[in-house]
Amino acid sequence: QQNDPWSISLCPVRFYIIGFTSLPFANLYFIFLAFVYVVSVVFNTFVIYIIMVDHRLHNPKFMAVGNLAVVDLVLNTCIIPGMLKAFLAKNNFVPFNLCMVQMYVYYSFISMESFSIAVLAYDRMIAICFPLRHGSINTMTSMSCILGVIWCFCLGIQIFSTAIMTRLSYCDSVNVYSYFCDYAPVFRLACNDNTLQWAVASVLSLVILLGPLSFIILSYMSILIAVFRMKSVESRVKALATCTEHLILVAVFFFPVLIIFMVGLLARIKPDPDLRVLSLSLASCIPPCLNPIVYSLKTKEIKSKVLTMFRRIKVQVVND
Repeated sequence: QQNDPWSISLCPVRFYIIGFTSLPFANLYFIFLAFVYVVSVVFNTFVIYIIMVDHRLHNPKFMAVGNLAVVDLVLNTCIIPGMLKAFLAKNNFVPFNLCMVQMYVYYSFISMESFSIAVLAYDRMIAICFPLRHGSINTMTSMSCILGVIWCFCLGIQIFSTAIMTRLSYCDSVNVYSYFCDYAPVFRLACNDNTLQWAVASVLSLVILLGPLSFIILSYMSILIAVFRMKSVESRVKALATCTEHLILVAVFFFPVLIIFMVGLLARIKPDPDLRVLSLSLASCIPPCLNPIVYSLKTKEIKSKVLTMFRRIKVQVVND
């Protein structure tokens, strides 16, 4: 019966989120994350507002940009306020059901973050490789379908991964060595067999991280082939320049998360808890803050809209 994932389980009333055990100046780090959250909320909300009010931005590219902003907003809202409540207000206990909800929302939206960055690579590939057919290939309908499939897949697959966590028995410790109800630190607390949970976490890490990253790499290989076929050096530079900000997003998001997940799950290595909390929290919270700054607000169309808005505000202030 211990090996049956659907056998009767023993669930605790609540978990205790440990956070940092010996990190110096931990409170300053959480204050820094509070600043990151404010910046993330302000800039992502601003991007969503601009895309909604400007009808010229109602196209497939900015549907993908707006989708990324929504995902970024939900991802940081899921994590950072809870961290501040737990570690600054010293309220580290999280009820079991709320723990499962937080786990579900976090992993659903971290999955969407990965796929959303891949969708932006798809938009760049179509624009550069098929410039004359870009409007007919990458339509509002096709982009809506792509994003709809991503949302359904990410929300759906995490229902299963979270549901099997409720089948574990937590009869020993309830101390979670992470900064939230993290999947691996929670299932390692179980006193019955957690092989299924470990396998699901490993497979989903590969699918959700390596799948989109592989697509991004293939997209940029296609882009490079198309660029080197261009006759003009100026055209090549111009085409590659449109990809710079996106490559920064890829590096900032994928590299830290890949290292942490692959080491923690596939190698079955238990890293130093404080180092894991620090690296994973930075890898999770910084990209949603940087995405609108290094990508969305630097696109020509949004930058033009922002400058127009500031000019209008300046004129109104002068007139008043």
